[in-house]
Amino acid sequence: MQLVDMVLHEVTRHQTPTSARIMSWVETNAIACRATRTYSAYCDRLAAGDEPVRKAHLGEIAIQEAMNEMALTTPDATGLFLFEDHKIARASFLLPPKCRKISTRAWLLFLEDKGWIESAAEIERAALHAGRHFSRLRFPP
Repeated sequence: MQLVDMVLHEVTRHQTPTSARIMSWVETNAIACRATRTYSAYCDRLAAGDEPVRKAHLGEIAIQEAMNEMALTTPDATGLFLFEDHKIARASFLLPPKCRKISTRAWLLFLEDKGWIESAAEIERAALHAGRHFSRLRFPP
């Protein structure tokens, strides 16, 4: 499992209970972070004091970069891009072979259907209670 560096930055850059839990999970589970030129360029601009530093859509650009790199360097690997945001659901991504884009809700339903988790609804309820917003999109047939 890997996370894209720009996305990890985006979900942890503000001090919130959720961001702290995400970072703790990443550290506890030693989740690898895939480096991208997108995040590197963003950091370079911050360090140079360039203001304002563009943030819009950088996560999506970094994800596309990571998917393209994976398709070129490890073509047999399967990439799964989980999302919660409707804007991302509608975003145009060129999905390389063996890369899939799926909503978190659809992924949980898939895991429940396989018997790998007990209740997708219970996980969703806990996430909604914690302030998450799930996409209404379903798992593809």
